[in-house]
Amino acid sequence: MDIYLIFVVVLLILAVSDLIVGISNDAAKFINSAVGSGVAKVRTILFIAALGVLAGTTFSSGMMEIARSGVFYPEKFYFSEIMIIFLAVMITDVILLDTFNTFGFPTSTTVSIVFELLGASVAVSLIKIIDTSGTISDLSSYINTGKALAIISGILLSVVLAFSFGTIVQFLTRLLFTFNYSRNLKYFGALWGGLATTAIIYFMLVKGAKGASFMTPGAVDWLNTHTFELLLISFTGLTILLQLLISLFNINILKIIVLTGTFSLAMAFAGNDLVNFIGVPLAGFDSFIHIKADPSASPDTMLMDVLNAPVRTPTFMLLAAGMIMVLTLFFSKKARTVSQTEINLARQGEGNERFSSSAISRSVVGTTIMVSKLAGKLLPDRFLRFLEIRFDYKAQQASIETTDATKSSFDLLRASVNMFVASMLIAAGTSLKLPLSTTYVTFMVAMGTSLADRAWGRESAVYRITGVVAVIGGWFFTAVIAFSATLGVALFLSWGGTIAIILALALALFFIIRSHSKHRKILQKQSGKDEFADADTLTGLNILQKCSRSVTEITGTASKLYFSTVLNLIKEDRKKMRKKLDEVNELNQRTKELKNNLYPTLKKLEEEYIETGHFYVQVLDYQREIAHCLKYIADPVFEQLDNHHPPLRKEQVRDLHELNESVASFFDEINAIFRKDDFRNIEKLLSIQNEVVDSIAKTKKKQIRLIKEDLIGTRSALMILNLLAETKNLVLYSVNMIKSYRDFIHGEEDRNRIK
Repeated sequence: MDIYLIFVVVLLILAVSDLIVGISNDAAKFINSAVGSGVAKVRTILFIAALGVLAGTTFSSGMMEIARSGVFYPEKFYFSEIMIIFLAVMITDVILLDTFNTFGFPTSTTVSIVFELLGASVAVSLIKIIDTSGTISDLSSYINTGKALAIISGILLSVVLAFSFGTIVQFLTRLLFTFNYSRNLKYFGALWGGLATTAIIYFMLVKGAKGASFMTPGAVDWLNTHTFELLLISFTGLTILLQLLISLFNINILKIIVLTGTFSLAMAFAGNDLVNFIGVPLAGFDSFIHIKADPSASPDTMLMDVLNAPVRTPTFMLLAAGMIMVLTLFFSKKARTVSQTEINLARQGEGNERFSSSAISRSVVGTTIMVSKLAGKLLPDRFLRFLEIRFDYKAQQASIETTDATKSSFDLLRASVNMFVASMLIAAGTSLKLPLSTTYVTFMVAMGTSLADRAWGRESAVYRITGVVAVIGGWFFTAVIAFSATLGVALFLSWGGTIAIILALALALFFIIRSHSKHRKILQKQSGKDEFADADTLTGLNILQKCSRSVTEITGTASKLYFSTVLNLIKEDRKKMRKKLDEVNELNQRTKELKNNLYPTLKKLEEEYIETGHFYVQVLDYQREIAHCLKYIADPVFEQLDNHHPPLRKEQVRDLHELNESVASFFDEINAIFRKDDFRNIEKLLSIQNEVVDSIAKTKKKQIRLIKEDLIGTRSALMILNLLAETKNLVLYSVNMIKSYRDFIHGEEDRNRIK
């Protein structure tokens, strides 16, 4: 029995870990609209969400039966088998959710826990069937297969309904208010606010109060009986109150709607999804207490029909879980990573796209364009012009250029629609007992509203659609991998016993540590990106400083990468060359992002630099070419080492060492020019460039002689000749970049003087 006490402790430890990784994933669905619209400071948004989480934890007591008897029939399993199921579920859940968090993919914790329970219980059931010489048809006596089908149908229903309603409601709302909504908000804002806030209140009643641990059956019956009257009174009272706030105090009521919605969604998350994280460990704890109460009971003979009984989780346990989630909400960097995925897909402006184009997205966009052209021929021109005026984002924003709206991913009006539609759909689905997922609803509503707002223009549509398809595919992948992985883990634990459990826990710890390391590297890459990646931070005053910084960083990085690449080739160090190849790819990505942000950068240039702006374009072009040169050098070098081709000859090693030192001196001179901010030494740089080019020419002649004398192989010869050619291009592009930077900063009039 002592070993099962250890298992229970392990389950509770895994519960804490699952709470941390779970809230990191699910935080996206209740803070994204507030964060994306910039309704308040992030700390304020998190504080309001934290209050919602703490309130919601007290409402989750009645949901715990899902983990105990929602997927399998506990009366068919012995205590020892139940513990195997619960351990397999928690080990898999922690690894799976942490992996999704690391790469910033929002997924459904409900789907993961249900299919993990399904996979583990199927594994244990199969073992029982084999031991009793049963058949596969006996599986239905152990498993509640209807639950899995309900979840799958819920995924499809959530995706279609949420996206459709989000698109329609946002289209009608934007048609009424336009992007410059301040004027129309004075007349229709109170009505809209009353409707939206009432929907959110209804949402809180349905998803919160009715399941609270402190609600008596009589109070719940009263709420059910008087729901319509409560909503009517709320709508009337709130509409009047909001109109007074607009008329007398000029308060932006959209902020009230968004912050109220943030609280309600956070409360719903804690009330419904807390079971996904602590339901299984608490069920394991209750099972242990039950068997401990009977000294004559054996873990291998006692059936766990006790899990079918209703349970009320102690409030202090719920609040403790809530506090863990609140702390994670404030301090988890992975929560911000997951949130950023949805915000980037929904943002109104242009910028770097996380996802690339795909055949599916191109097909969807192409079909949509055809339908749009057909509609343009059928609809009256007057109506189309009216729509263009109401949905002209740039024209409307021009009149409010100095407001906070330009500093957010989307405006408060769309954020309020996100809250309104998500709350209504989730509340309606719950009241009708439809298995809608809060994750799917909130995400797809946000995608629908962004589509209606024309955030998915011709510039970005294919990339945004690819992102949406990837996230939706990830949801189905969650179900498949959760089932398969937990089934395998449960079989492993069943057959391996205590040793297998220890190994599985060690493996889970290894995966978590590795994922944290991976996520830290991802954050380092993001933090290392230039501030050009955020158009909102650009001003005419700091563009020049950032340009200087990017040139300095890229030349410094190029110098180190070239020197290391040649050195790794000489030493035949394949392992280090593999790492350098990754760094070269990162440099390529960085220069690509700088080039992609050319448009917002040029828009923010001061008038005095308009005439030299084309030199800045050249700077970016040459940076891209420098990165390409390093890529064209590093790839063949790694291929040479990876395929274990013959080493270099002594004379080749000597020549490459000399060339490496010459190139290093060349880049040192570039760094000196930037460090002193003195371009009068550019003639010295040109002299060093000529020396490098002459050295390359001499080395080429030696390589040709070696080829002629058949002293080196074909592949080695081609690799060396390629390295020499790209080295020449590297120094030429670097000098051209310096010249273009000089002309951009100092202008054509000062160019001759600086020479």
